[in-house]
Amino acid sequence: MIYTVEGLENDHPVRDILFHLFPAETIERVDIVPEDADALGVLVQQVGMEHCIRVCCQRAGKQVCTQKRAGISDDAVLTRRQLTHAVKLAIFEAATPFLDAVPEWGSLTGVRPAKFARGFLEQGLSPAQVAKIMTEQYHVSSARRALAIRSAGIALDCKNKLQPNDISIYIGIPFCPSRCSYCSFVSHAIEKAGKLMAEYLNTLCAEIQHTGVILEQAGLRIVSIYIGGGTPTTLSAQQLDRLLHTMQQVFDLHALEEFTVEAGRPDTITKEKLLVLQQYGVDRISINPQSMNEAVLAAIGRRHSPQAVLDCFRIAREIGFHAINMDVIAGLDEDTPESFAATLDTLIGLEPENITVHTLAAKRGADQHDRVRNAKKQELVRQMLDIAAKKLTMAGYAPYYLYRQKFMAGGFENVGWCKPGYECKYNIYMMEELQTIISLGAGGVTKLLGADGRKIQRISNPKYPYEYNVSLEKINAGKQAILQWAQSCGMQR
Repeated sequence: MIYTVEGLENDHPVRDILFHLFPAETIERVDIVPEDADALGVLVQQVGMEHCIRVCCQRAGKQVCTQKRAGISDDAVLTRRQLTHAVKLAIFEAATPFLDAVPEWGSLTGVRPAKFARGFLEQGLSPAQVAKIMTEQYHVSSARRALAIRSAGIALDCKNKLQPNDISIYIGIPFCPSRCSYCSFVSHAIEKAGKLMAEYLNTLCAEIQHTGVILEQAGLRIVSIYIGGGTPTTLSAQQLDRLLHTMQQVFDLHALEEFTVEAGRPDTITKEKLLVLQQYGVDRISINPQSMNEAVLAAIGRRHSPQAVLDCFRIAREIGFHAINMDVIAGLDEDTPESFAATLDTLIGLEPENITVHTLAAKRGADQHDRVRNAKKQELVRQMLDIAAKKLTMAGYAPYYLYRQKFMAGGFENVGWCKPGYECKYNIYMMEELQTIISLGAGGVTKLLGADGRKIQRISNPKYPYEYNVSLEKINAGKQAILQWAQSCGMQR
């Protein structure tokens, strides 16, 4: 899809919605459209105190044009938001007549649809009023708006219980026993990167020690900790013990409400490691099969068997873990709606407290072939997600948080489902941007939430382990911004 833009300072909203509507196509801006070419044109003009938007989409000799208006006010943020919405909506209405299926998220393109819905709830609108807006103004389907509004209500409850100085800690372990075919995270297979692990742990423990001093000086309370990756249990039991001991010695954990470790892949989980986690107060873990079908596991590069998942789950229960999450992915190669349903039946039979249903997303930087292939799975994924919603609801689970990624099959979403009272608070805090998250380790991005609850200041660690291992001085210097932020928010002791 080629497109032209006139009168719009930033064409990001145009590209955003076009990627959403035409995920299998190359999106390119041009100055002049060749005669009879498939293209979309956007024209924005200011008329008095309004922006007038005209969009025309031409494909296969047919043309559809739409017009929208957006008000202009003294509030620059509001003006930009209204213009962005109007541009996206105009493009959506001009382009969808050419699509085989209308995206269920309508013209919404953001990562955080629940945060979008929560904004209306915070203005005092009722869930019914929010549903009407999402349907009439954004063309969101009934199933998707229900997910967003319910998750928004849970997030709002969490937000109202937070104290101004409450924070969460994220610690990243970017190593895995092997790299899964679908993975887009910063993670490295230990066959190639294992030699970096010992030095990585040294650097990480040093960063934890330095950060602990800063958090104490800033007067911040740690209410949740999440150790993710990669696969944290790629570390040995001794390495996990060292990491958790360092955290226990350095961090003030008197206010800690939740401590999660992504044990993740069954081929890294041992009874010895689980006992170490339990010893240090970890009260929530993940055991992630992604599928319980052997052919699917082989296709994605997983080296464990379905039986290994069952064995790990049994051991975790015997040790005493009472909050376990299990991940599945809709749209994996070799999977079918029938085998996906069988996976869910098996997991539901185990009765974990959380089941997270992900949608396959093309990797960051995916080539055109992968994007086309992924886009073709729209109907398959729709069926799988419908199966998940029905089975989980009948089993007593309810959705509590969700998020979206670029190039997800069908433009769908990832949803966390839980039994009553087992919402993962960190997931809500992080995805809904409700509080400050201090991130440590390679690829960690600390997000300091401003006193207004809107502005976010970021501190980024080096992305890869080999860079991280030689950058401790720079990393620690960057963490000093936490003190300046705390002082600006009136929290520093």
